[in-house]
Amino acid sequence: MLTIHVAEATPGAAVLVDGARVAAVGPYEELAQARPQARTRRWPGILTPGLLNPYGPELLEQTYHPDPREAATLGTEPLTGERARAVFRADPARRGASARRGVQRLLAHGTVAVAGELRDRAVVDAVRRAGLAVGRRPEVLPGPPSLSPVPLVLLPRLVAGGVARFAVFDVPDTEALVRRGAVTCVATVIDGRLVFRRR
Repeated sequence: MLTIHVAEATPGAAVLVDGARVAAVGPYEELAQARPQARTRRWPGILTPGLLNPYGPELLEQTYHPDPREAATLGTEPLTGERARAVFRADPARRGASARRGVQRLLAHGTVAVAGELRDRAVVDAVRRAGLAVGRRPEVLPGPPSLSPVPLVLLPRLVAGGVARFAVFDVPDTEALVRRGAVTCVATVIDGRLVFRRR
């Protein structure tokens, strides 16, 4: 199925998706005219190639992402350090479910790739199933592990024939994205599939 994704602040960089691949990148009017049968998805803000989060191991193997049903006892925010280790020691099977919830949090922040050596099989499976790319980790990490790391690492621009992997942020430009962070994500697409959409 052909789909054109276009964001209000970047109409000149609309993306035509055919299955899991980028069929074309260009002005919305040109893409819509060339492929009138394509479905159009309109988004606020800017369409970007998505983010690489360099903290894959820290966020997915060393952090516990509580199940919403555990909110009364563990809260809703990710647990790190000794609290996370205690949860994993008490029930190692929690690691897989935590990794899946962690991946969902990453997708909600426009992450389409992670970096760092992932060793836990349940974590590797969660990353693979979600379709997240695994990239090279920068030699110098920018700061503490975060779902919205500073500075943000944008992937290279989208090109025709490449994998349809990108994110949309509800900001007017990249400067505002840098200032306000990845919490402004409204949609994430991986392999042509809409894997996150802010309600």
